[in-house]
Amino acid sequence: MEKLNSSQEEAVTKSEGRILVLAGAGSGKTRVIIHRILHLLSKGTDPKQILGLTFTNKAAEEMRMRLQSKVGKEVATEVTLSTFHSFCMKILRKEIHHLGYTNEFSLYDDRDEKRLAEEVEFDEVRLKACMRAHNAVTFDGLIQLTIQLFQEFPGILEKVQDRFRYLMIDEYQDTNHSQFLLAELLSSKYNNICVVGDDDQSIYGWRGAEVKNILHFRADHTIKLQENYRSTSTILQAANCLIKKNKNRHPKTLISYLGEGERIEIFHAANEIEEATAIVTKVLEYAEKMPLNEIAILYRSNALSRNLESALLQATYRKDGSWKRGLPYEIYGGLAFAERSEIKDLSAYLRLIANPLDQQALLRIINVPARGISEKTLDTVTAYNRQKNLPLWNLLENLEVTVTDRAKAAIGNFVQLIHRAKRRFASQKLYEALQWLIQEIDYEKVIQNEATTDKGQLFKRDNIQEFISNLAQYEEGAQNPSLQDFTSGYLLESTKAKKGGQDKNKLQLMTFHSAKGLEFTVCFLIGLEDGIVPHEKGMQETSLEEERRLFYVAMTRAKRKLILSMARQRKKWGKDAPCTPSRFLLEIPKNLLIS
Repeated sequence: MEKLNSSQEEAVTKSEGRILVLAGAGSGKTRVIIHRILHLLSKGTDPKQILGLTFTNKAAEEMRMRLQSKVGKEVATEVTLSTFHSFCMKILRKEIHHLGYTNEFSLYDDRDEKRLAEEVEFDEVRLKACMRAHNAVTFDGLIQLTIQLFQEFPGILEKVQDRFRYLMIDEYQDTNHSQFLLAELLSSKYNNICVVGDDDQSIYGWRGAEVKNILHFRADHTIKLQENYRSTSTILQAANCLIKKNKNRHPKTLISYLGEGERIEIFHAANEIEEATAIVTKVLEYAEKMPLNEIAILYRSNALSRNLESALLQATYRKDGSWKRGLPYEIYGGLAFAERSEIKDLSAYLRLIANPLDQQALLRIINVPARGISEKTLDTVTAYNRQKNLPLWNLLENLEVTVTDRAKAAIGNFVQLIHRAKRRFASQKLYEALQWLIQEIDYEKVIQNEATTDKGQLFKRDNIQEFISNLAQYEEGAQNPSLQDFTSGYLLESTKAKKGGQDKNKLQLMTFHSAKGLEFTVCFLIGLEDGIVPHEKGMQETSLEEERRLFYVAMTRAKRKLILSMARQRKKWGKDAPCTPSRFLLEIPKNLLIS
Protein backbone atom coordinates (compact mmCIF):
# COMPACT_ATOMS: atom_id res chain seq x y z
CA MET A 1 0.00 0.00 0.00
CA GLU A 2 2.88 2.41 0.68
CA LYS A 3 3.60 2.46 -3.07
CA LEU A 4 0.11 3.70 -3.95
CA ASN A 5 -1.03 7.31 -4.08
CA SER A 6 -4.25 8.26 -2.26
CA SER A 7 -6.52 7.82 -5.32
CA GLN A 8 -4.99 4.46 -6.16
CA GLU A 9 -5.40 3.33 -2.55
CA GLU A 10 -9.07 4.32 -2.60
CA ALA A 11 -9.62 2.35 -5.81
CA VAL A 12 -7.92 -0.69 -4.25
CA THR A 13 -9.75 -0.70 -0.91
CA LYS A 14 -13.31 -0.06 -2.15
CA SER A 15 -13.94 -3.72 -2.80
CA GLU A 16 -17.73 -3.86 -2.60
CA GLY A 17 -20.35 -2.35 -4.92
CA ARG A 18 -20.24 -0.83 -8.40
CA ILE A 19 -16.91 0.98 -8.72
CA LEU A 20 -15.80 3.15 -11.65
CA VAL A 21 -12.06 3.83 -11.78
CA LEU A 22 -11.23 6.52 -14.33
CA ALA A 23 -7.56 5.79 -15.01
CA GLY A 24 -5.89 8.56 -17.00
CA ALA A 25 -3.00 7.83 -19.34
CA GLY A 26 0.08 6.61 -17.47
CA SER A 27 -1.69 6.61 -14.09
CA GLY A 28 -0.86 3.02 -13.08
CA LYS A 29 -4.14 1.23 -13.75
CA THR A 30 -2.59 -2.25 -13.98
CA ARG A 31 -0.94 -1.71 -10.59
CA VAL A 32 -4.37 -0.78 -9.18
CA ILE A 33 -6.03 -3.92 -10.60
CA ILE A 34 -3.30 -6.19 -9.18
CA HIS A 35 -3.38 -4.52 -5.75
CA ARG A 36 -7.18 -4.72 -5.76
CA ILE A 37 -6.95 -8.49 -6.21
CA LEU A 38 -4.33 -8.63 -3.45
CA HIS A 39 -6.63 -6.64 -1.17
CA LEU A 40 -9.53 -9.04 -1.83
CA LEU A 41 -7.27 -12.00 -1.06
CA SER A 42 -6.03 -10.34 2.16
CA LYS A 43 -9.68 -10.09 3.29
CA GLY A 44 -10.07 -13.85 2.92
CA THR A 45 -11.82 -13.89 -0.48
CA ASP A 46 -11.56 -17.25 -2.23
CA PRO A 47 -9.29 -16.61 -5.29
CA LYS A 48 -11.64 -18.75 -7.38
CA GLN A 49 -14.36 -16.13 -6.86
CA ILE A 50 -12.33 -13.37 -8.58
CA LEU A 51 -12.74 -12.77 -12.32
CA GLY A 52 -10.72 -10.22 -14.32
CA LEU A 53 -11.68 -9.59 -17.93
CA THR A 54 -9.59 -7.75 -20.51
CA PHE A 55 -9.25 -7.52 -24.29
CA THR A 56 -5.97 -9.19 -25.19
CA ASN A 57 -4.17 -12.36 -24.15
CA LYS A 58 -1.05 -10.24 -23.69
CA ALA A 59 -2.77 -8.02 -21.10
CA ALA A 60 -4.24 -11.03 -19.28
CA GLU A 61 -0.84 -12.77 -19.20
CA GLU A 62 0.91 -9.64 -17.92
CA MET A 63 -1.59 -9.39 -15.04
CA ARG A 64 -1.19 -13.10 -14.31
CA MET A 65 2.59 -12.84 -14.10
CA ARG A 66 2.49 -9.73 -11.91
CA LEU A 67 0.00 -11.38 -9.58
CA GLN A 68 2.09 -14.55 -9.50
CA SER A 69 5.15 -12.54 -8.41
CA LYS A 70 3.14 -11.36 -5.37
CA VAL A 71 1.25 -14.46 -4.26
CA GLY A 72 2.92 -17.40 -5.99
CA LYS A 73 1.79 -19.57 -8.88
CA GLU A 74 -0.64 -21.76 -6.94
CA VAL A 75 -2.85 -18.89 -5.76
CA ALA A 76 -2.43 -16.81 -8.92
CA THR A 77 -3.70 -19.62 -11.16
CA GLU A 78 -6.90 -19.89 -9.10
CA VAL A 79 -7.79 -16.28 -9.98
CA THR A 80 -9.42 -16.16 -13.43
CA LEU A 81 -7.73 -13.54 -15.63
CA SER A 82 -8.98 -13.88 -19.18
CA THR A 83 -10.13 -12.15 -22.33
CA PHE A 84 -13.89 -11.82 -22.86
CA HIS A 85 -13.75 -14.33 -25.71
CA SER A 86 -11.68 -16.94 -23.87
CA PHE A 87 -13.98 -16.70 -20.85
CA CYS A 88 -17.07 -17.25 -23.02
CA MET A 89 -15.38 -20.09 -24.88
CA LYS A 90 -14.85 -21.99 -21.61
CA ILE A 91 -18.49 -21.56 -20.62
CA LEU A 92 -19.79 -22.62 -24.03
CA ARG A 93 -17.56 -25.70 -24.15
CA LYS A 94 -19.52 -26.93 -21.11
CA GLU A 95 -22.99 -25.52 -21.71
CA ILE A 96 -23.61 -24.80 -25.43
CA HIS A 97 -25.53 -28.07 -25.90
CA HIS A 98 -28.47 -26.25 -24.29
CA LEU A 99 -28.63 -24.07 -27.43
CA GLY A 100 -28.65 -26.92 -29.94
CA TYR A 101 -24.91 -27.19 -30.62
CA THR A 102 -22.52 -29.87 -29.45
CA ASN A 103 -19.70 -29.01 -27.07
CA GLU A 104 -17.16 -29.86 -29.81
CA PHE A 105 -18.24 -26.87 -31.95
CA SER A 106 -15.82 -25.28 -34.46
CA LEU A 107 -14.74 -21.65 -34.33
CA TYR A 108 -15.14 -19.80 -37.64
CA ASP A 109 -12.93 -16.83 -38.51
CA ASP A 110 -14.08 -13.76 -40.47
CA ARG A 111 -13.35 -15.35 -43.83
CA ASP A 112 -15.32 -18.51 -42.98
CA GLU A 113 -18.26 -16.39 -41.86
CA LYS A 114 -18.12 -14.18 -44.96
CA ARG A 115 -18.03 -17.20 -47.27
CA LEU A 116 -21.04 -18.73 -45.52
CA ALA A 117 -22.91 -15.41 -45.55
CA GLU A 118 -22.45 -15.18 -49.32
CA GLU A 119 -23.87 -18.69 -49.71
CA VAL A 120 -27.09 -17.70 -47.91
CA GLU A 121 -27.16 -14.27 -49.62
CA PHE A 122 -26.56 -12.43 -46.32
CA ASP A 123 -29.89 -13.57 -44.87
CA GLU A 124 -29.34 -13.26 -41.07
CA VAL A 125 -31.88 -15.96 -40.14
CA ARG A 126 -30.55 -18.45 -42.68
CA LEU A 127 -26.98 -17.66 -41.62
CA LYS A 128 -27.75 -18.51 -37.98
CA ALA A 129 -29.46 -21.75 -39.03
CA CYS A 130 -26.48 -22.62 -41.21
CA MET A 131 -24.02 -21.97 -38.38
CA ARG A 132 -25.96 -24.30 -36.10
CA ALA A 133 -26.12 -26.93 -38.84
CA HIS A 134 -22.33 -26.67 -39.25
CA ASN A 135 -21.95 -26.79 -35.45
CA ALA A 136 -19.85 -23.64 -35.75
CA VAL A 137 -19.55 -20.37 -33.83
CA THR A 138 -17.98 -17.09 -34.94
CA PHE A 139 -15.51 -15.14 -32.81
CA ASP A 140 -18.09 -12.47 -31.92
CA GLY A 141 -20.74 -15.16 -31.60
CA LEU A 142 -18.92 -16.52 -28.53
CA ILE A 143 -20.13 -13.56 -26.48
CA GLN A 144 -23.57 -13.33 -28.09
CA LEU A 145 -24.30 -17.03 -27.51
CA THR A 146 -23.11 -16.79 -23.89
CA ILE A 147 -25.57 -13.93 -23.33
CA GLN A 148 -28.33 -15.99 -24.97
CA LEU A 149 -27.43 -18.95 -22.76
CA PHE A 150 -27.62 -16.82 -19.59
CA GLN A 151 -30.91 -15.21 -20.61
CA GLU A 152 -32.65 -18.46 -21.59
CA PHE A 153 -31.22 -20.59 -18.78
CA PRO A 154 -31.12 -18.50 -15.56
CA GLY A 155 -29.86 -21.49 -13.57
CA ILE A 156 -26.65 -21.56 -15.57
CA LEU A 157 -26.20 -17.81 -15.06
CA GLU A 158 -26.68 -18.14 -11.30
CA LYS A 159 -24.13 -20.93 -11.14
CA VAL A 160 -21.57 -18.68 -12.87
CA GLN A 161 -22.51 -15.71 -10.66
CA ASP A 162 -21.97 -17.78 -7.51
CA ARG A 163 -18.58 -18.86 -8.80
CA PHE A 164 -17.40 -15.34 -9.72
CA ARG A 165 -18.62 -12.93 -7.03
CA TYR A 166 -16.04 -10.22 -7.76
CA LEU A 167 -15.76 -8.93 -11.33
CA MET A 168 -13.11 -6.54 -12.66
CA ILE A 169 -12.94 -5.26 -16.24
CA ASP A 170 -9.90 -3.57 -17.74
CA GLU A 171 -10.11 -1.02 -20.60
CA TYR A 172 -13.84 -0.65 -20.05
CA GLN A 173 -14.01 2.24 -22.55
CA ASP A 174 -13.39 -0.32 -25.31
CA THR A 175 -16.42 -2.51 -24.54
CA ASN A 176 -19.14 -2.96 -27.14
CA HIS A 177 -22.84 -3.56 -26.49
CA SER A 178 -22.47 -7.34 -26.14
CA GLN A 179 -19.60 -7.02 -23.64
CA PHE A 180 -21.63 -4.46 -21.68
CA LEU A 181 -24.60 -6.87 -21.50
CA LEU A 182 -22.36 -9.76 -20.46
CA ALA A 183 -20.82 -7.70 -17.64
CA GLU A 184 -24.22 -6.59 -16.38
CA LEU A 185 -25.52 -10.18 -16.36
CA LEU A 186 -22.46 -11.51 -14.54
CA SER A 187 -22.61 -8.83 -11.84
CA SER A 188 -26.39 -8.58 -11.42
CA LYS A 189 -26.62 -10.91 -8.38
CA TYR A 190 -23.84 -9.62 -6.09
CA ASN A 191 -23.24 -6.18 -7.66
CA ASN A 192 -19.49 -6.33 -7.03
CA ILE A 193 -18.13 -4.95 -10.28
CA CYS A 194 -15.14 -2.69 -10.74
CA VAL A 195 -14.58 -1.24 -14.22
CA VAL A 196 -11.28 0.46 -15.01
CA GLY A 197 -10.75 2.64 -18.04
CA ASP A 198 -10.48 6.10 -19.56
CA ASP A 199 -13.14 7.62 -21.77
CA ASP A 200 -10.45 9.96 -23.15
CA GLN A 201 -8.72 6.91 -24.64
CA SER A 202 -11.78 5.38 -26.31
CA ILE A 203 -10.52 5.01 -29.91
CA TYR A 204 -12.24 1.90 -31.25
CA GLY A 205 -15.71 3.17 -32.21
CA TRP A 206 -15.05 1.93 -35.76
CA ARG A 207 -15.08 -1.66 -34.52
CA GLY A 208 -18.08 -1.38 -32.22
CA ALA A 209 -16.73 0.06 -28.95
CA GLU A 210 -19.29 2.31 -27.26
CA VAL A 211 -17.83 5.12 -25.16
CA LYS A 212 -21.27 5.60 -23.57
CA ASN A 213 -20.66 2.39 -21.59
CA ILE A 214 -18.09 4.17 -19.44
CA LEU A 215 -19.71 7.60 -19.64
CA HIS A 216 -23.02 6.29 -18.23
CA PHE A 217 -21.82 3.47 -15.97
CA ARG A 218 -24.05 3.30 -12.86
CA ALA A 219 -21.42 3.71 -10.16
CA ASP A 220 -21.73 3.65 -6.38
CA HIS A 221 -18.27 5.22 -6.24
CA THR A 222 -16.23 7.00 -8.95
CA ILE A 223 -12.48 7.35 -8.42
CA LYS A 224 -10.21 9.38 -10.69
CA LEU A 225 -6.54 8.47 -11.19
CA GLN A 226 -5.00 11.71 -12.48
CA GLU A 227 -1.35 11.47 -11.48
CA ASN A 228 0.66 10.49 -14.54
CA TYR A 229 3.92 8.59 -13.96
CA ARG A 230 5.08 8.75 -17.60
CA SER A 231 5.26 12.21 -19.13
CA THR A 232 6.58 15.71 -18.36
CA SER A 233 4.22 18.48 -17.30
CA THR A 234 4.58 20.26 -20.66
CA ILE A 235 3.38 17.23 -22.62
CA LEU A 236 0.48 16.70 -20.22
CA GLN A 237 -0.58 20.37 -20.30
CA ALA A 238 -0.79 20.18 -24.09
CA ALA A 239 -2.75 16.91 -23.95
CA ASN A 240 -5.11 18.29 -21.29
CA CYS A 241 -5.87 21.43 -23.33
CA LEU A 242 -6.58 19.30 -26.41
CA ILE A 243 -8.89 16.75 -24.79
CA LYS A 244 -10.90 19.36 -22.89
CA LYS A 245 -12.37 20.39 -26.24
CA ASN A 246 -14.40 17.16 -26.15
CA LYS A 247 -17.82 17.63 -24.59
CA ASN A 248 -18.67 13.96 -23.95
CA ARG A 249 -16.19 13.03 -21.23
CA HIS A 250 -15.63 12.72 -17.50
CA PRO A 251 -13.75 15.89 -16.45
CA LYS A 252 -10.20 15.13 -15.34
CA THR A 253 -6.78 16.72 -15.59
CA LEU A 254 -3.53 14.78 -15.72
CA ILE A 255 -0.71 16.02 -13.51
CA SER A 256 2.95 15.05 -13.27
CA TYR A 257 5.74 15.46 -10.74
CA LEU A 258 8.44 14.55 -13.28
CA GLY A 259 9.33 18.15 -14.05
CA GLU A 260 8.32 20.68 -16.69
CA GLY A 261 10.49 19.19 -19.45
CA GLU A 262 11.18 20.55 -22.91
CA ARG A 263 8.66 22.39 -25.01
CA ILE A 264 6.94 20.47 -27.80
CA GLU A 265 8.78 20.87 -31.09
CA ILE A 266 6.71 21.57 -34.20
CA PHE A 267 7.80 22.01 -37.81
CA HIS A 268 6.43 22.33 -41.34
CA ALA A 269 8.14 20.57 -44.23
CA ALA A 270 7.73 21.58 -47.86
CA ASN A 271 6.44 18.10 -48.81
CA GLU A 272 6.26 14.53 -47.55
CA ILE A 273 9.76 13.63 -48.76
CA GLU A 274 11.36 16.54 -46.94
CA GLU A 275 9.28 15.69 -43.87
CA ALA A 276 10.65 12.13 -43.84
CA THR A 277 14.23 13.33 -44.39
CA ALA A 278 13.99 15.88 -41.58
CA ILE A 279 12.54 13.32 -39.18
CA VAL A 280 15.28 10.79 -39.91
CA THR A 281 17.92 13.49 -39.36
CA LYS A 282 16.34 14.20 -35.94
CA VAL A 283 16.17 10.49 -35.12
CA LEU A 284 19.90 10.18 -35.79
CA GLU A 285 20.56 12.99 -33.28
CA TYR A 286 18.57 11.21 -30.56
CA ALA A 287 20.07 7.82 -31.46
CA GLU A 288 23.44 9.11 -30.18
CA LYS A 289 21.89 9.65 -26.72
CA MET A 290 19.63 6.62 -26.27
CA PRO A 291 18.75 3.16 -27.70
CA LEU A 292 16.75 3.29 -30.93
CA ASN A 293 13.86 1.36 -29.38
CA GLU A 294 13.18 4.30 -27.06
CA ILE A 295 12.25 6.39 -30.13
CA ALA A 296 8.94 6.02 -32.00
CA ILE A 297 7.43 7.58 -35.11
CA LEU A 298 3.62 7.55 -35.00
CA TYR A 299 1.17 8.21 -37.84
CA ARG A 300 -2.60 8.14 -38.37
CA SER A 301 -2.50 5.93 -41.47
CA ASN A 302 -0.24 2.99 -42.34
CA ALA A 303 0.36 4.44 -45.79
CA LEU A 304 2.45 7.25 -44.27
CA SER A 305 5.24 4.80 -43.41
CA ARG A 306 6.39 4.54 -47.03
CA ASN A 307 8.53 7.71 -47.33
CA LEU A 308 9.89 7.17 -43.83
CA GLU A 309 11.03 3.65 -44.68
CA SER A 310 12.76 4.90 -47.80
CA ALA A 311 14.59 7.63 -45.85
CA LEU A 312 15.57 5.21 -43.07
CA LEU A 313 17.01 2.68 -45.50
CA GLN A 314 19.15 5.39 -47.09
CA ALA A 315 20.34 6.89 -43.77
CA THR A 316 23.99 6.52 -42.72
CA TYR A 317 24.80 6.17 -39.03
CA ARG A 318 27.70 5.22 -36.81
CA LYS A 319 27.62 1.96 -34.85
CA ASP A 320 30.37 -0.01 -33.09
CA GLY A 321 33.04 2.34 -34.39
CA SER A 322 32.09 2.12 -38.06
CA TRP A 323 29.62 3.75 -40.46
CA LYS A 324 26.60 1.73 -41.54
CA ARG A 325 23.83 2.35 -44.06
CA GLY A 326 20.18 1.71 -43.30
CA LEU A 327 18.83 2.63 -39.87
CA PRO A 328 17.17 -0.46 -38.26
CA TYR A 329 13.40 -0.06 -37.82
CA GLU A 330 10.37 -2.15 -37.00
CA ILE A 331 6.79 -1.70 -38.16
CA TYR A 332 5.01 -2.45 -34.89
CA GLY A 333 1.85 -4.48 -35.41
CA GLY A 334 2.17 -4.46 -39.18
CA LEU A 335 4.22 -5.11 -42.32
CA ALA A 336 6.76 -2.92 -44.05
CA PHE A 337 5.06 -0.97 -46.84
CA ALA A 338 6.59 -2.99 -49.68
CA GLU A 339 5.52 -6.24 -47.95
CA ARG A 340 1.78 -5.45 -47.81
CA SER A 341 -0.24 -7.73 -50.08
CA GLU A 342 -1.85 -4.99 -52.17
CA ILE A 343 1.56 -3.39 -52.81
CA LYS A 344 3.09 -6.75 -53.75
CA ASP A 345 0.17 -7.40 -56.14
CA LEU A 346 0.49 -4.05 -57.92
CA SER A 347 4.29 -4.31 -57.97
CA ALA A 348 3.95 -7.74 -59.62
CA TYR A 349 1.67 -6.26 -62.30
CA LEU A 350 4.23 -3.54 -63.03
CA ARG A 351 7.08 -6.07 -63.09
CA LEU A 352 5.18 -8.26 -65.56
CA ILE A 353 4.26 -5.34 -67.80
CA ALA A 354 7.91 -4.28 -67.85
CA ASN A 355 9.20 -7.84 -68.28
CA PRO A 356 6.72 -10.54 -69.37
CA LEU A 357 9.38 -13.20 -68.67
CA ASP A 358 9.18 -12.46 -64.92
CA GLN A 359 7.57 -15.78 -64.01
CA GLN A 360 7.21 -15.12 -60.26
CA ALA A 361 5.32 -11.89 -60.94
CA LEU A 362 3.16 -13.69 -63.49
CA LEU A 363 2.23 -16.52 -61.13
CA ARG A 364 1.36 -14.06 -58.34
CA ILE A 365 -1.21 -12.05 -60.30
CA ILE A 366 -2.48 -14.28 -63.12
CA ASN A 367 -5.65 -14.85 -61.10
CA VAL A 368 -5.69 -11.58 -59.09
CA PRO A 369 -8.48 -10.54 -59.09
CA ALA A 370 -10.10 -13.94 -59.65
CA ARG A 371 -10.66 -14.35 -63.38
CA GLY A 372 -11.43 -18.07 -63.71
CA ILE A 373 -7.89 -19.45 -63.90
CA SER A 374 -7.91 -22.23 -61.32
CA GLU A 375 -5.00 -23.85 -59.49
CA LYS A 376 -5.64 -27.01 -61.54
CA THR A 377 -5.29 -25.03 -64.78
CA LEU A 378 -2.08 -23.44 -63.52
CA ASP A 379 -0.68 -26.85 -62.56
CA THR A 380 -1.42 -28.15 -66.08
CA VAL A 381 0.13 -25.11 -67.76
CA THR A 382 3.27 -25.00 -65.58
CA ALA A 383 3.84 -28.75 -65.98
CA TYR A 384 3.75 -28.30 -69.77
CA ASN A 385 5.98 -25.26 -69.37
CA ARG A 386 8.63 -27.34 -67.54
CA GLN A 387 8.38 -30.13 -70.10
CA LYS A 388 8.92 -27.81 -73.09
CA ASN A 389 11.39 -25.57 -71.22
CA LEU A 390 9.64 -22.46 -72.54
CA PRO A 391 9.04 -19.14 -70.79
CA LEU A 392 5.59 -19.32 -69.21
CA TRP A 393 4.49 -16.06 -70.87
CA ASN A 394 5.32 -17.44 -74.33
CA LEU A 395 3.26 -20.51 -73.57
CA LEU A 396 0.29 -18.36 -72.50
CA GLU A 397 0.51 -16.28 -75.68
CA ASN A 398 0.34 -19.43 -77.83
CA LEU A 399 -1.65 -21.83 -75.68
CA GLU A 400 -1.19 -25.38 -76.91
CA VAL A 401 -1.98 -27.24 -73.69
CA THR A 402 -5.47 -28.68 -73.20
CA VAL A 403 -7.54 -26.71 -70.68
CA THR A 404 -11.25 -25.93 -70.37
CA ASP A 405 -12.79 -23.40 -72.77
CA ARG A 406 -13.48 -21.10 -69.81
CA ALA A 407 -9.85 -21.23 -68.65
CA LYS A 408 -8.61 -20.72 -72.22
CA ALA A 409 -10.76 -17.61 -72.60
CA ALA A 410 -9.63 -16.27 -69.22
CA ILE A 411 -5.95 -16.76 -70.11
CA GLY A 412 -6.51 -15.06 -73.47
CA ASN A 413 -8.16 -12.08 -71.75
CA PHE A 414 -5.28 -11.84 -69.29
CA VAL A 415 -2.67 -11.84 -72.08
CA GLN A 416 -4.59 -9.11 -73.91
CA LEU A 417 -4.81 -7.08 -70.67
CA ILE A 418 -1.01 -7.10 -70.29
CA HIS A 419 -0.56 -6.09 -73.95
CA ARG A 420 -3.00 -3.19 -73.52
CA ALA A 421 -1.24 -2.18 -70.32
CA LYS A 422 2.17 -2.15 -72.06
CA ARG A 423 0.79 0.29 -74.64
CA ARG A 424 -0.71 2.48 -71.89
CA PHE A 425 2.52 2.66 -69.90
CA ALA A 426 4.46 3.49 -73.06
CA SER A 427 2.15 6.32 -74.11
CA GLN A 428 1.23 8.22 -70.91
CA LYS A 429 2.55 9.12 -67.49
CA LEU A 430 3.37 6.00 -65.50
CA TYR A 431 1.23 6.91 -62.49
CA GLU A 432 -1.77 7.68 -64.72
CA ALA A 433 -1.36 4.32 -66.45
CA LEU A 434 -1.26 2.65 -63.02
CA GLN A 435 -4.53 4.35 -62.08
CA TRP A 436 -6.06 3.03 -65.32
CA LEU A 437 -4.76 -0.48 -64.57
CA ILE A 438 -6.24 -0.55 -61.07
CA GLN A 439 -9.66 0.37 -62.47
CA GLU A 440 -9.32 -1.92 -65.48
CA ILE A 441 -8.69 -5.04 -63.38
CA ASP A 442 -11.27 -3.94 -60.76
CA TYR A 443 -8.77 -4.34 -57.92
CA GLU A 444 -11.51 -3.20 -55.54
CA LYS A 445 -12.71 -6.84 -55.61
CA VAL A 446 -9.42 -7.96 -54.08
CA ILE A 447 -9.66 -5.31 -51.36
CA GLN A 448 -13.16 -6.41 -50.41
CA ASN A 449 -12.22 -10.10 -50.37
CA GLU A 450 -9.01 -9.66 -48.37
CA ALA A 451 -10.18 -7.04 -45.86
CA THR A 452 -13.22 -8.12 -43.89
CA THR A 453 -13.78 -4.75 -42.18
CA ASP A 454 -14.37 -1.23 -43.48
CA LYS A 455 -11.26 -0.13 -41.59
CA GLY A 456 -9.11 -2.79 -43.25
CA GLN A 457 -10.41 -1.79 -46.68
CA LEU A 458 -9.67 1.86 -45.90
CA PHE A 459 -6.07 1.02 -45.00
CA LYS A 460 -5.59 -0.89 -48.25
CA ARG A 461 -7.04 1.98 -50.31
CA ASP A 462 -4.76 4.44 -48.49
CA ASN A 463 -1.77 2.20 -49.29
CA ILE A 464 -2.75 2.04 -52.97
CA GLN A 465 -3.10 5.84 -53.09
CA GLU A 466 0.38 6.11 -51.57
CA PHE A 467 1.79 3.62 -54.09
CA ILE A 468 0.44 5.72 -56.97
CA SER A 469 1.98 8.81 -55.36
CA ASN A 470 5.31 6.98 -54.96
CA LEU A 471 5.32 6.23 -58.69
CA ALA A 472 4.56 9.89 -59.46
CA GLN A 473 7.37 11.03 -57.11
CA TYR A 474 9.79 8.64 -58.78
CA GLU A 475 8.72 9.78 -62.26
CA GLU A 476 9.28 13.44 -61.36
CA GLY A 477 12.78 12.83 -60.00
CA ALA A 478 14.18 10.26 -62.45
CA GLN A 479 16.03 11.31 -65.62
CA ASN A 480 14.82 8.29 -67.56
CA PRO A 481 11.91 6.80 -65.59
CA SER A 482 11.07 3.17 -66.26
CA LEU A 483 8.95 0.48 -64.63
CA GLN A 484 11.99 -1.79 -64.31
CA ASP A 485 13.88 0.86 -62.33
CA PHE A 486 10.89 1.69 -60.10
CA THR A 487 9.97 -1.90 -59.24
CA SER A 488 13.62 -2.85 -58.66
CA GLY A 489 13.82 -0.09 -56.08
CA TYR A 490 10.81 -1.50 -54.26
CA LEU A 491 12.28 -5.00 -54.29
CA LEU A 492 15.59 -3.73 -52.91
CA GLU A 493 13.85 -1.84 -50.10
CA SER A 494 11.79 -4.89 -49.19
CA THR A 495 14.93 -7.05 -49.08
CA LYS A 496 16.83 -4.51 -46.97
CA ALA A 497 13.94 -4.23 -44.51
CA LYS A 498 13.91 -8.03 -44.08
CA LYS A 499 17.68 -8.21 -43.58
CA GLY A 500 17.43 -5.54 -40.90
CA GLY A 501 15.49 -8.00 -38.78
CA GLN A 502 18.53 -9.28 -36.85
CA ASP A 503 18.95 -6.15 -34.69
CA LYS A 504 16.56 -6.03 -31.72
CA ASN A 505 17.41 -2.39 -31.01
CA LYS A 506 15.19 -0.81 -33.68
CA LEU A 507 13.36 2.43 -34.22
CA GLN A 508 9.62 1.85 -33.76
CA LEU A 509 7.14 2.86 -36.49
CA MET A 510 3.43 2.45 -35.82
CA THR A 511 -0.05 3.89 -36.17
CA PHE A 512 -1.69 5.96 -33.44
CA HIS A 513 -4.01 2.99 -32.77
CA SER A 514 -1.13 0.52 -32.41
CA ALA A 515 0.67 2.82 -29.97
CA LYS A 516 -2.06 2.61 -27.32
CA GLY A 517 -0.65 1.14 -24.12
CA LEU A 518 2.98 1.82 -25.10
CA GLU A 519 5.43 4.56 -24.10
CA PHE A 520 8.65 5.99 -25.54
CA THR A 521 11.23 8.52 -24.43
CA VAL A 522 10.92 10.41 -27.74
CA CYS A 523 7.84 10.43 -29.98
CA PHE A 524 7.45 11.91 -33.46
CA LEU A 525 3.85 12.47 -34.63
CA ILE A 526 3.83 13.02 -38.39
CA GLY A 527 1.40 13.95 -41.15
CA LEU A 528 -0.53 16.33 -38.88
CA GLU A 529 -2.77 17.79 -41.56
CA ASP A 530 -6.53 18.08 -41.82
CA GLY A 531 -7.85 15.09 -43.73
CA ILE A 532 -5.19 12.89 -42.10
CA VAL A 533 -5.43 14.09 -38.47
CA PRO A 534 -8.38 14.18 -38.06
CA HIS A 535 -8.80 11.56 -40.75
CA GLU A 536 -11.48 12.49 -43.26
CA LYS A 537 -12.93 8.96 -43.34
CA GLY A 538 -12.62 8.58 -39.57
CA MET A 539 -14.70 11.70 -39.04
CA GLN A 540 -17.44 10.28 -41.23
CA GLU A 541 -17.43 6.85 -39.58
CA THR A 542 -17.07 7.87 -35.95
CA SER A 543 -16.79 11.47 -34.81
CA LEU A 544 -14.45 14.39 -34.44
CA GLU A 545 -14.32 13.61 -30.71
CA GLU A 546 -12.95 10.12 -31.31
CA GLU A 547 -10.35 11.52 -33.72
CA ARG A 548 -9.33 13.99 -30.99
CA ARG A 549 -9.09 11.15 -28.47
CA LEU A 550 -6.85 9.27 -30.89
CA PHE A 551 -4.49 12.24 -31.18
CA TYR A 552 -4.54 12.56 -27.39
CA VAL A 553 -3.52 8.90 -27.05
CA ALA A 554 -0.64 9.48 -29.48
CA MET A 555 0.57 12.57 -27.61
CA THR A 556 0.55 10.84 -24.23
CA ARG A 557 2.89 8.06 -25.44
CA ALA A 558 5.83 10.48 -25.12
CA LYS A 559 7.77 10.52 -21.87
CA ARG A 560 10.35 13.28 -22.38
CA LYS A 561 10.20 14.70 -25.89
CA LEU A 562 7.31 15.21 -28.33
CA ILE A 563 7.89 16.37 -31.91
CA LEU A 564 5.00 17.24 -34.25
CA SER A 565 5.39 17.54 -38.03
CA MET A 566 3.37 18.19 -41.17
CA ALA A 567 3.87 18.91 -44.87
CA ARG A 568 2.69 21.99 -46.78
CA GLN A 569 1.82 19.78 -49.72
CA ARG A 570 1.43 16.03 -50.15
CA LYS A 571 0.79 13.87 -53.17
CA LYS A 572 -2.71 12.41 -53.43
CA TRP A 573 -3.39 9.92 -56.21
CA GLY A 574 -0.14 11.05 -57.81
CA LYS A 575 -0.79 14.81 -57.84
CA ASP A 576 0.48 17.53 -55.51
CA ALA A 577 -2.22 18.84 -53.19
CA PRO A 578 -1.90 21.71 -50.68
CA CYS A 579 -2.25 20.74 -47.01
CA THR A 580 -3.81 22.57 -44.08
CA PRO A 581 -2.31 22.06 -40.60
CA SER A 582 -4.45 19.83 -38.37
CA ARG A 583 -7.11 21.77 -36.51
CA PHE A 584 -5.98 19.92 -33.37
CA LEU A 585 -2.68 21.80 -33.42
CA LEU A 586 -4.58 25.03 -32.85
CA GLU A 587 -5.93 23.55 -29.60
CA ILE A 588 -2.44 23.33 -28.08
CA PRO A 589 -1.33 26.56 -26.29
CA LYS A 590 1.42 28.34 -28.23
CA ASN A 591 3.56 28.83 -25.13
CA LEU A 592 4.05 25.03 -24.97
CA LEU A 593 5.38 24.86 -28.56
CA ILE A 594 8.70 25.68 -30.16
CA SER A 595 9.45 25.69 -33.88
